[in-house]
Amino acid sequence: MLRSIVSIVCAAFVVAACGRQEQAAPPAVAPPPVAVPAPVEQPLPFGITGVELGRAIGADNRVLAPATSFAPTDTIYASIATGGEARGMVVAARWSYEDGQTVAESSETVESAAPTVVAFHIAKPDGWPTGRYRVDVTADGRPAATREFEVR
Repeated sequence: MLRSIVSIVCAAFVVAACGRQEQAAPPAVAPPPVAVPAPVEQPLPFGITGVELGRAIGADNRVLAPATSFAPTDTIYASIATGGEARGMVVAARWSYEDGQTVAESSETVESAAPTVVAFHIAKPDGWPTGRYRVDVTADGRPAATREFEVR
């Protein structure tokens, strides 16, 4: 009789197991898309990106042929390339002779949202003394670049 009871209980378990259907897991629901705001373009910080010296410049204020040695009667140009937003920024050039003696100073306020080129020059019709010179460039009063050159 114990065998009959065990057989009946086992059969009941088998019937119950076979009759039960697997419940499928509910489908995964993706969260609604989150709107990501477009990045706001920040203007690049203003800066001097290059300085070239030469005897002549083009209509775009760029030096036509870079040079570091000049004749006493040459007009000497400094072509200063800027980058970033430059609205109201002051670019200045200070030209000096061997011992730091100032030859000339000039500045220009740049009003551009895009890279631009500013040109400065020095000239002396009766001729520059031979020797070593330099031009120091500042951007809004901060040192930005220095170029040395020679008059022979």
